[in-house]
Formats: sequence, structure tokens, C-alpha cells
Amino acid sequence: MNIIDIIIKKRDGGILNKEETDFFVSSAVKGKIADYQISAMLMAIFLKGLNHTETALLTDAMAHSGETYDLSKIKGIKVDKHSTGGVGDTTTLILAPLVASLGVPVFKMSGKGLGFSGGTIDKLESIDGFNTTLSKEEAIRLVSKNGIVIMGQNQNLTPADKIFYSLRDVTGTVESIPLIVSSIMSKKLAAGADSIVLDVKCGSGAFMKDYASAKELAMGMVEIGRKMNRKITAVISSMAQPLGNYIGNSLEVIEAIEVLKGNAKGDLLDVSLTLGACMLKNAEKCNSIEEGRKMLAENIKNGKGLEKLRELIIQQNGNPNIIDDYSLLPHAKHSFKVLSTSEGYITEMDTSKIGRASVETGAGRKTKADILDYGAGLIMKVRLGEYIKEGKEIAEIFASSEEKCIAAQNIMLSAIKTSSEKPSKEKLILDIIE
Repeated sequence: MNIIDIIIKKRDGGILNKEETDFFVSSAVKGKIADYQISAMLMAIFLKGLNHTETALLTDAMAHSGETYDLSKIKGIKVDKHSTGGVGDTTTLILAPLVASLGVPVFKMSGKGLGFSGGTIDKLESIDGFNTTLSKEEAIRLVSKNGIVIMGQNQNLTPADKIFYSLRDVTGTVESIPLIVSSIMSKKLAAGADSIVLDVKCGSGAFMKDYASAKELAMGMVEIGRKMNRKITAVISSMAQPLGNYIGNSLEVIEAIEVLKGNAKGDLLDVSLTLGACMLKNAEKCNSIEEGRKMLAENIKNGKGLEKLRELIIQQNGNPNIIDDYSLLPHAKHSFKVLSTSEGYITEMDTSKIGRASVETGAGRKTKADILDYGAGLIMKVRLGEYIKEGKEIAEIFASSEEKCIAAQNIMLSAIKTSSEKPSKEKLILDIIE
């Protein structure tokens, strides 16, 4: 089989079969084809697309390009969740212990953040001692014992995705829906969960800026999951503003704890309850999303969700005392209040700019090599639709220097627009695809 023939076939709009797809993926992983040939193939896919069968074949080949997890020794329906990324998106730290507190095993493999899309692993590593580097055997043991694990991505998982992703980023092929679907779903399938709930973000702070593209992505992933015999639900939610009010690593840990203590309401709680309810429903613990939401809310009220978080921290060698004493978490040296320069209703938040402001504080990475400041970030003081006066505090910034605070402030001020006209309320949950 010849890679050039396969490239030409896809370039001309042909349909790839299993043998051709497997050859392309395995040859890339084994280093038998050049980067420029892989890039040419990715561009052909970008231009000509893949049908559902082709996307399923590519996803399966990528999922089996490295190590896979067999979770069959863990009793019950194992659940996982994935978010396409956003700002103030702290849902995993809330819903994972909540769902586990209701007897559903949660096996969550997460990554580190790049840019303003914060990574769950970065947030957990802001907790002193918390170990996210676990062997397959240790992770399975912990879930079998305590019903939950949140760990960093195994480096031997889906090596094909790592190769393709690095080339997509520099060849203008990132936006291809089939390539996004195969990238996300290959990792989730290789991780071995029986059910996957997908949180597909849509809006200014998301990769998918409009509902139509978000729905296309969601439906593509659901279709692939079904073909691979997984229970899949996709929730399309708005990222027209930061989901939570705390943006940064230790800051988001604090907000997650406050939600589990029952002290914080709003969008972050709402989305967490919906995603968690979908996980419960797929695990056959409830009959409807509304029933699942009530079950999760009850375990916030009775403290069982918070106790499961404490168990998670202890089992992975973190300091559980941070739950009761936030001073044990990293804190930035400097803080700065951002004041509004206009008056009116907040009609628009450029959430990507707010995310960029957090990166300027040191809370996010501009490159993969950047070292994070776990105590840096910002706290939002306003929400869409709120009426503000000139001089009103709209955010508080935390950073290691005054220069970083000022740089973040300048971006923040450009991110928020006001008007004399009160805007209509933004819908938070845009769609649920089962």
C-alpha cells in the first residue's frame, strides 16, 4: 500500500476504507511517512471531508494507535466527561465528586490547559501534593475502591492524535469537524469508559463560535460514540460569558469547593448539574435529567459531594485541609481592581479576551513550555445583563507583579460593552443531544 495513492484518493473525493485508514495512522505513528505527507493527508481531509463511516474508522485507528484502558474489572457503568474548553469552566471539579457520591464510578482522564482554556490537571496541581500522574493499575484500583479518579493523560494514549494535532496547528487544518471529532473521541474511547458526556461550548469564549457549528461537532461525536457502542450524550452550552466567576487555577478550586458547600449558585452550578445528571442517566441511576439534577443537588445539601472531593484529594496525596482553609492554596502577591469606564447594561462580554486577560496574569500558558502561576487569575464581579455605573468594580485581578495586573486590566476593559438598552437573557443550555 502506498501513502501517495491514499492522499490522491482523498484529494479527489474518494471514500477511504479500513485498510487505507489503518495504514495511514500506523505509518504515521511508526515514522514510516514524512510530516509533509501526513500534512497533505490532513489537508485533503480538511478540503474533502470524511463521512460518518470514514470518521469512525479514523477514530478507531487513532484510539488503538497506542495503549488502551480496560475498565471491565470496575463494577458498574463507568462514566467520563469531556469539555471542548472555555473560560471559568470548573465543572469537572464539581460534577466528578458529585456523581461519584451517588455510586457511579467516574474515571476521568484530563489534560493541561493551553491559552485561556484552562486544564483540570493544572487546577488540581495547584493543591499541594496532589498527584495526577498515575499508572493504569493504580487508577483502576482507586476507582474500584473509592469510585473516582482524576488523572493526567497517559503519554502512551493515542500517539497518532499527538502527531496529527501538532501538524494541524501549523497547517491550517484545525477547524476540520471530522479531525476534531476523531481527536476528542479517540482519547475518550481509548480511556475505556462505558459512557461519555460531552460538554460542547458555543460562543465568544469557545472554539465553536456559533450554534450551528457547535451542533455539527456535537452530533458528529455522538454518532461516533454510538458506532463504538458507547452511551453518549452531548450538551451544548453557552460560553457567551465566563461560566464561573473565578478564573485561574487555585481560584477555580476555591469556587468549586464553594459550589459543593452550597454557597455558590449561578451558571457554573447549573451546567454542572445538567452534565452530572446526564452522567447519572447514562449510568442508569435516574430516569430523567430533572431527576438526576435533584439527586445531585441533594448531595450538595447533605455534604456528600464535598466529602467525595475530600476523598479524592486524600487518595491522590493532596492536602485535604485546603477545603476548610483556602490560605493553604497558592495566592498571588498583587491584586488590582478593574473599574468600569462606562455606564449601562452589560450587553456583551468578549469571553476570549477575558481568557486572554487571565493568561496575562500568569494563570494560563502562551506556549506548552510556560510555567504557570497557580495563584494568578481574576474574579469577575459582573454578569451579562447587569446594570453598572461608571467606576463600578467589574473584576479583581491577581498576579505576581503590578505590570501583569495592568496588562490584564487593559484587556478586560476592552472585553465588556454596555448599552442603555437592556439585553434579553442569554440561554445557558442550548441543546441536549442523546
